[in-house]
Amino acid sequence: MSDRGPMLAQPIRPPSAGRAAALLGFFVLGAVVGTAGALVQPGWFPGGLILALAGEAGLVLGAARLTRSRSGGVAAAAGWMLSVVLLTASRPEGDFLFAAGSGSYLFLLGGILVAVICATLGPGRQPDGGHVRLGK
Repeated sequence: MSDRGPMLAQPIRPPSAGRAAALLGFFVLGAVVGTAGALVQPGWFPGGLILALAGEAGLVLGAARLTRSRSGGVAAAAGWMLSVVLLTASRPEGDFLFAAGSGSYLFLLGGILVAVICATLGPGRQPDGGHVRLGK
């Protein structure tokens, strides 16, 4: 058994500066992909919707794989969700980006579903060391 104790008893270390910068970059990239998807999905329906959701899935899954943890996927998904939620609000002038239609609802709900699925597909936190089981 490891002398460090069980994995859940380990203290949480703050991320390094490089990791924090990568997570911030994935957050910003998620916001960009969300904004681009909001503009593309109504233009070429249903192809634009599929393209927007595929772009989001690629970003979230790629971020999780590049950071080797779910935190990269969660950062990208959070950026996507924040930008899309901010774009749903109408302006005082009466302008809006999302019309009340099936494509907009599919983009919003489908995007949230895709983000959750892809973020959880990322690898979880693994204990350090060569043993597969902690009790060996």
